[in-house]
Amino acid sequence: MTSRILGELDDALADGRLALTYAEATGELRRTALAQARLAHVLRWRGDFPEADLLFARANSIELPDRLRAALHEHAGRSCYDQGRLMEACHHFERALDLRGAGDAELLDRIRVALDAVTARASADGFGPYPRSRDDILDRDRPPMPGQDGPLWGYTDPDGDLVIPARYAEVQPFHDGLAWVRRPDTDRWSLINLLGTTVIPPSYRMARPFSDGLAWVVGDGGWTAIDATGAVQVPPNFADVRPFRRGVAAVRREGWGAVDRNGRIVVPTRYHGFNTELADGEQVDGFTDEGLAVVDVAGRRGVVDRTGAVLVPPAHPMLVIHPVAFLVGSPTGRWGALDRRGEPLIDPVHRDRAAVLAEIDRLLTDANPVL
Repeated sequence: MTSRILGELDDALADGRLALTYAEATGELRRTALAQARLAHVLRWRGDFPEADLLFARANSIELPDRLRAALHEHAGRSCYDQGRLMEACHHFERALDLRGAGDAELLDRIRVALDAVTARASADGFGPYPRSRDDILDRDRPPMPGQDGPLWGYTDPDGDLVIPARYAEVQPFHDGLAWVRRPDTDRWSLINLLGTTVIPPSYRMARPFSDGLAWVVGDGGWTAIDATGAVQVPPNFADVRPFRRGVAAVRREGWGAVDRNGRIVVPTRYHGFNTELADGEQVDGFTDEGLAVVDVAGRRGVVDRTGAVLVPPAHPMLVIHPVAFLVGSPTGRWGALDRRGEPLIDPVHRDRAAVLAEIDRLLTDANPVL
């Protein structure tokens, strides 16, 4: 950090890469995002814009605090400004304002100055290249999309032209470069790749998209997880399942729990449900990117992590995951918060979540990725 501030950019780059390695090893989303942003800032100063933009995009997750997300958009916008990508810079600045503009006077002032600079530069040089999408920055190819031709389905490119012929009765979107399809003459699903080549012949009565390199399917038993070759990774043993995320998936046997990629039960199947909700209202199908899930026992909610550790016992009528805390509702409908150890942080005295979020925001001291 010191070398970055002093302008010793080679040392700062080495320090930043090492810090990111350590942060990723912790598995903590916020710490990793801060390390990515700080490294991206060094890369921007060095003029290494493609990698800087890539890191800013990777860092910006909906599971982060709004203040940090706004800062990431602001600095991504500045990187775009440096490159002459002025329309894209404006999009980032506008997103920062959407996230924090109403309650952050300093951010408003900085964005106002940045937009003035954009206006002056655009009047002389134009607005530059057309804005890239997040997929463009992350260098993700856009897979063909399901498209219908008469009664049958195939896949179309972004221009709407069929690139995989319409010969299927049912199709699913591509995930991990693979898609499940069903021909009209069978009730079994087969797997194709991006070229339309059959990878696994018609074999499964039900199939769900690939995620984390695995897909849940039903052949002649219960749900089982296979890899892209059709090899069984998790034997059939479950009545219901959720997609794998970061190496774990929620599953239901006698109750809900979770398995790892080898089929080992990591969260005992004793819960009545997984009801993972983020503080912004986003619903997560199983575990968050941090490896947290909200579990339910008889209408009372708690939190477990991907190792099965109980962080918050299921004792709360309402519970949602905040980037640095857990928002909890009391039986009387009041809201408070617990810290990430499950200890009381804010008493349940607030009428709604917004008041709790505002109080948590005042407590945050390390949400700015550039010091």
